[in-house]
Amino acid sequence: MTKYIHLIVLCAIMFTQAACNRGAKNNNDGSTDSLAHKEIEPFEGGYDSLLIKGAADPDSALAEFEKRYSEEQRQVILALNRIDRYHIKQADMLVVPDSVWTDLSVYSPFPPRLKELQEIHKIIFFSYPYQAFAVYENGLQVRWGPTSMGTQKDSTPVGLFFANWKAEEHISTVDDEWLLKWNFNIENEKGVGWHLYAMPGYPASHSCLRLLENDARWLYDWADMWVLEGEHDVKAQGTPVIVFGSYDFSQKGPWLNLPDDPDANTISEADLKRELESHLQKIQEEQERRRHVIQGEKRDSTVAK
Repeated sequence: MTKYIHLIVLCAIMFTQAACNRGAKNNNDGSTDSLAHKEIEPFEGGYDSLLIKGAADPDSALAEFEKRYSEEQRQVILALNRIDRYHIKQADMLVVPDSVWTDLSVYSPFPPRLKELQEIHKIIFFSYPYQAFAVYENGLQVRWGPTSMGTQKDSTPVGLFFANWKAEEHISTVDDEWLLKWNFNIENEKGVGWHLYAMPGYPASHSCLRLLENDARWLYDWADMWVLEGEHDVKAQGTPVIVFGSYDFSQKGPWLNLPDDPDANTISEADLKRELESHLQKIQEEQERRRHVIQGEKRDSTVAK
């Protein structure tokens, strides 16, 4: 009897863990059937500088970096510096937390919660000055990561957009030699979207929103596409995306000031609310419109059967 009870408990634990690992289930209407997300507890420690290209011996500095930190810790540090592993040698220095957790979420520049978003099922923010994105489900931040947005010459458009079409692989309209993986378009006429591409630690794209591979793949699966009638008529918009702010190209990225200012990488709740305010009504209207469209398609599908 005792063994039987233990087996039941073990199965329940395994089922719960599996469900947690799956996370939110996507619905076509933009909502999610998610287990309660745990609110992020922001990191409250300090930061140090690790010289790389600026070190007396850059190769030794890199070797020490790889020796001191695990693979998971290095991934977090690189993400915090908005850089990928292929560009680390180009960095003058890296910002390193004095306690390196393997959970990137604790270092998020975005607020953990925004009550004004409680009724919004899904939304993505891209911050130009902080070169970072954040994903919210019903007001709770569920993911963030680094991005590399448009250069000063080829800036990324700002404002409210909606995810439209996507492709696992897409040839760039700027250069046919550029293969864009996990591409999700948000501005159809200009061909602007997010996708996997090089992350050098500063805005380097031709107006798109570059991402690390794990983020590009995650967002590719998580976000909703538009719903079309025929080839051109939009019946319902996809996931809302707000791109905001401007980057000071005369200065280094604000996150690089963390060793001197622990708040240098922080977007306040008031700041994010201000970016949201002028777009909230439109977002709510499009969310309701999508719900009606999806429900109608489900009814039509049921009748057809």
